[in-house]
Amino acid sequence: MVPLVGRAALAATLIAAATLSGFAVEPTAETDTTEATQTAAPSQTEQQRSARRAELDAITHDIEVTAERQAALRAEMNQLDQDRTTLNKSLIETGERAKGLERQIDEAEQRMGGLLDEEKTVHASLNSRRAVLANVLAALQRMGRKPPPAIVVRPEDALASVRSAMLLGSVVPELRVEAEALATDLQHLVALKTEQSRERDRMRADASALAEERTRIEYLVEDKRKARDRSEQQLAEEQAKSEALAKSATSLKGLIADLEGQIAAAADAAEAAKKAEAANQAAMNDGRAPRSPESLGSADRIAPAVAFASTKGLLPRPANGVQLKAFGDADGLGGTTQGLSIATRAAARVSSPADGWVVYAGPFRSYGQLLIINAGGGYHILLAGMERIDVELGQFVLAGEPVALMGTRLLASGSTVGIGATQPVLYVEFRKDGNSIDPAPWWARSNDEKVGG
Repeated sequence: MVPLVGRAALAATLIAAATLSGFAVEPTAETDTTEATQTAAPSQTEQQRSARRAELDAITHDIEVTAERQAALRAEMNQLDQDRTTLNKSLIETGERAKGLERQIDEAEQRMGGLLDEEKTVHASLNSRRAVLANVLAALQRMGRKPPPAIVVRPEDALASVRSAMLLGSVVPELRVEAEALATDLQHLVALKTEQSRERDRMRADASALAEERTRIEYLVEDKRKARDRSEQQLAEEQAKSEALAKSATSLKGLIADLEGQIAAAADAAEAAKKAEAANQAAMNDGRAPRSPESLGSADRIAPAVAFASTKGLLPRPANGVQLKAFGDADGLGGTTQGLSIATRAAARVSSPADGWVVYAGPFRSYGQLLIINAGGGYHILLAGMERIDVELGQFVLAGEPVALMGTRLLASGSTVGIGATQPVLYVEFRKDGNSIDPAPWWARSNDEKVGG
């Protein structure tokens, strides 16, 4: 026989857990619930997926840096020495912190998605046993209100006690099994909701930190732009001319050739890249530089300190995200991809994968916003699919330096892999002497990407 205290405790546990979890315990015909579930499930699949995405987005949505915090960040930037080394180092370090926070938010969203799936499973299990839960609670409550008579207190009720004991002996074990199973599920549901609350708090904290890092990057980019001595008029003229060339170009190879032949900033960049490549090769040939370097150099470099061909295994990926297609995969149109495509977070920061000079920054055909970096030695890096580019023609950029910003939705790119996607997709392509090559050997092999020092 189950002791009265045990029954009361079990009933209290079931009621408390059901209340905390928000699970309704009103009796409902099991057949009605099952039929409704079966009818609604097929039509609700897409709605549930959209609802989950909206729930996760809502956690980090509209998190902005306050005016007071913006002023503090601006003051912090003003205290920096406005020299090239300090700006470069700050940009790279801030970019890495932002990418790290994006990684943490992505991981938290994955954990949250798993928790939501688990919660749905528990809810489905409880819904299928709604009638059982109601019956168990009702039985336990009735037993609590009218316990079997105690023989010691009322000996005259001995027969009633024996009869109650016999009845309970056959019913209570099965009732207890059902009650304990339900209590376990309800307690698990409460634990899931508690863990979800913790994940939401972590995501909000990371999102707030990320918003600050993005604001800091904006200020650093602005300061670095001011530090350049090129006139606004000269830059505007060259930018307009380069975009005119892009409109008339029939291929990327032709565009690059036209830019480096007709645009002064691009031509200067190509010449600087050629000189840096020659200097790096000479340093390796006479033993002044290792053929297998361990880093890309110090933050104060004004040209690549390592020949691009020697940077294999050292380059940081330009953005966090899920790789949708790799170089050489089928493109869905009967051909193969010439680069890789990465689904990023909305408004994710894009950094330069390597040291090099900007030879083009603007729209180009189906690529949308296109950034081309001359890395020297006949190598060019193409980045496409961004919403905004923050660097200028002729500018030297370092590996890991923030150079562009992704949008909040899928934009045009040179890859067909994004068709049907809703996240922004970054397209990355490496070229050698005008031909696409596989970028895989160049990526750093760990998260501790060696972008400097």
